[in-house]
Order: sequence, then structure tokens, then C-alpha cells
Amino acid sequence: MTVSTRSPTPPTSEAGPNGARTVTGDIIRRLESQVGSVVKGKPEVIRQAVVCLLSRGHMLIEDVPGVGKTTLAQALARSLGLAFQRIQFTSDLLPSDIVGISVFRQAQQEFEFIPGPIFSNVVLADEINRTSPKTQSALLEAMSERRVTVDGVRHRLPEPFVVMATQNPLEYVGTFPLPESQLDRFMMSLRLGYPPHEEEKLLLMTGGVRDRLAGLSATVSRDEVLELQMRVDRVKVADKIADYLLALAAETRSSQQFLLGVSTRGVQNFLRAAQAMALCEGRDCVVPDDLQRLAGPVLSHRVVLKGGATTLESCREAVKGIVRRVPVPL
Repeated sequence: MTVSTRSPTPPTSEAGPNGARTVTGDIIRRLESQVGSVVKGKPEVIRQAVVCLLSRGHMLIEDVPGVGKTTLAQALARSLGLAFQRIQFTSDLLPSDIVGISVFRQAQQEFEFIPGPIFSNVVLADEINRTSPKTQSALLEAMSERRVTVDGVRHRLPEPFVVMATQNPLEYVGTFPLPESQLDRFMMSLRLGYPPHEEEKLLLMTGGVRDRLAGLSATVSRDEVLELQMRVDRVKVADKIADYLLALAAETRSSQQFLLGVSTRGVQNFLRAAQAMALCEGRDCVVPDDLQRLAGPVLSHRVVLKGGATTLESCREAVKGIVRRVPVPL
């Protein structure tokens, strides 16, 4: 399904740094405001999702059933002027159902590639841990390299490309835990939690968000998304900030609390997410607070604790402890 889009003028930086930051801020506020009209009471989670999008990352939304994981993914997708596909992961799903197949055409005496739903800008992988590891692995190449290989032929995916996956951590029957190699492809893991009392009461009295979600239209164009992603690359990172980031990562690798620390890919994702957070905050440089805000979402799903504590919440608490222990550069 292709989400309809308006054609606003793409942002440019010709008006100077201050003008460019103003345009950037307007686009981000517009996007966050529309998603927030459906996902109530979760501004920080919405900000994290936008940061993940702008930093060209993929997000894993993990929480108990019924708190709005799919709603968040759909609201973000509908707010973007991008092609959107939803894949419902089930136990009988095959890799070809995701990436596509080659069909022999008798008349032309040649094979024709039929693209699968992965050939979209925004792919919602709903309940990703309900399918087999073989099918889960079909996403690895797509998430890492923005391309897929079918019958020895490589096919490039459209830009931008983001996978938004959901999973329910407490449903163990009929699920297949994601391996560390798959988890490491996700830039961020998000948790919604239960809505605040007043927001949940509003949902109760108004009959939910189905109508509001269906009524969303694209508020940010493809050109604007690509422009913002390029601006993330230009956000400055001081040497002290880079050293601070590496110190946080090193603590996960050396601490006796962890069985598996943050990978090099995780470190690179951490830096890029911090640059995107700085851009969203209207700054042209990364500050320690950006890293502290993102440490949980970026690092917690990449580490493995000793002693059998494997829940995302326990990993988040361990990462918070690292943030408290590692000194902030002055």
C-alpha cells in the first residue's frame, strides 16, 4: 500500500544555519504532533522513533500486548509520504513471502523477479518473533545493506528504508526469540508502557484510536525525510563526546555484570542516533545528555546479562547503572 502524500517544498539550507534549523524544527514538530494525536501521553517514545527514522535505523517495539505497538508504527508510517507495507509474521511465513520470487515466463523464455513486500520504504514486521529463524534471517541482508539477493541476483531496496518490528515479550508459546545477530540490526528498542490515567480514560470514553489512525495523511514528504537524514551527517561530534560514548560501550564489555557487551555496529548506531537527537533538539552538535537519553533504547537489546536475567527491562536497568557510573566529560 502506498501512502498518499502532499508535495511540500523540500527544506534547503540556503537561508543559513538558523533558517535551516527553523525549517528542520518545523518538520519534526509537524511529524511528532501528528503521531502524538494518535499515540497519547508518550512524547519521549515518539521522539525516539523519529530519531531512529532520521538516523536511518530500524526499530524494535517490544512490550506487552495491547499497549499500542502497532498503532505507533502505523501512525508514523501514515504520517510519511512513503510506500508502506505491513507483514504479519506467522509460523508458516516463508522467506520468499518477504523478499519475493523469480517466476519463469514461458513467452519470453526468461525469469522475471516479482518483488515481495520488503520492497517498500516503511515495512511493519508485526509480531516478528512468531515466525521461524529461517524466515527472520530473510531480513538480515535487507536491514544491513538495503538490498536483497534472490537466485544470486542482488536487488536494491528503495530509499529511505526502515523496518519497524513489534513483538510481545511475555508470549512464549509459538514464538522464536530473535538471535543476537538479528537484534543487533535494530538501532533502537522502544517500550511504550501503559498510557497515563487521563489518556487511557480518554481512549476508553472515545472508543479508541481506529478512526483517528485511518484519517491520518502524509504530513512529511519523502524529500524532506531524505534531507533530514543528510543533515544528521553534518551534526558535529567533539572528541570528548566520542570518548564518552566509547567509555559507555567499554563498560558493557568489561563489567562482570554482562556476558555480552555492545558491538562495534552498536557503537556506530549509538553515535548516529545521538546526532539525530541533537538535530531534533535544534542543535548542530552532540552533548552528553543526548547519549544519556539514548543509552537505554540503543544499547539494552544488544547486551546479555549474566545470571539468567534476559528481559529487556533488566537490561535497561543495567544500562542505566552504566550511565550513572561512567563520568561525564567536562
